[in-house]
Amino acid sequence: MSRNAIAGVASIVSVAVAALVAWLVSVDSVERAGLPAVVWCVIAAFAVNWIVYVPSLIKQTERYFDLTGSLTYASVTILALIMGPNNEITSFIMAGLILIWAARLGSFLFKRIQDDGGVDGRFNKLRANPIRFFETWTLQGLWVSLTALAAWTAITSADEAPFGVLTVVGLVVWIVGFAIEVRADGEKSTFKKDPANHGRFISTGIWGWSRHPNYFGEITLWIGMALIALPAFDGREFVALVSPLFVILLLTKISGIPLLERRGLKRWGDDPDYKKYLNDVPVLIPRPPR
Repeated sequence: MSRNAIAGVASIVSVAVAALVAWLVSVDSVERAGLPAVVWCVIAAFAVNWIVYVPSLIKQTERYFDLTGSLTYASVTILALIMGPNNEITSFIMAGLILIWAARLGSFLFKRIQDDGGVDGRFNKLRANPIRFFETWTLQGLWVSLTALAAWTAITSADEAPFGVLTVVGLVVWIVGFAIEVRADGEKSTFKKDPANHGRFISTGIWGWSRHPNYFGEITLWIGMALIALPAFDGREFVALVSPLFVILLLTKISGIPLLERRGLKRWGDDPDYKKYLNDVPVLIPRPPR
């Protein structure tokens, strides 16, 4: 099977998976215009990415790819809030947390690609191929849908999550994860701006506690989000707990840690200091330096 055929199949499967999951969790979702609100949210997540794909293909640029991902989270979450019953403060809490996270991450990633001249090396072999380029935007729609599913399900459910102990616990967990992610990104940005660090790997600050603290923070905050949403779930709605599980799988087994670990070994695999760093610092869960 050609790479284009694989990309086409991947796009179809992505939409099918999102549709199936949306249907499973929609059992208590309020209906709007003949469809459960959570289904509308998933449709909107793909639609936003496909709309931006068109001018991006024409201009042969991925400059707005990451920014579109964040804007999808924000716009669809607002849509969920508008369509939902809004009887509980937890819906506004979850929506607010997603908006804060999306604004921070989107601006961070957009600035990073601007600093790199608007070029992302991941797209070197993709942007000129309409089918493979379309696959990346479709996969981003799936990423947004599965990651935010727990929150969207709770926000649009007729039985919204009541404010309680799990709300407080989830909020604390989210804040801890968000703080870790922000600190990790900030430390790495500062490190890379120093010309003396050119070609070196970061092992200071929180990066001396974990080789991927930003990913640990990301996983932690989505677990916190799921805890806030959990009281709203009943029956098939528990499928929405795929959200934090998907984030964990994505970052630890697919596109996150494995990719960066291979890249690190390729660049610094023969460096004794890097070998010591690999031996002394855990991959993900932070631990005080030895």
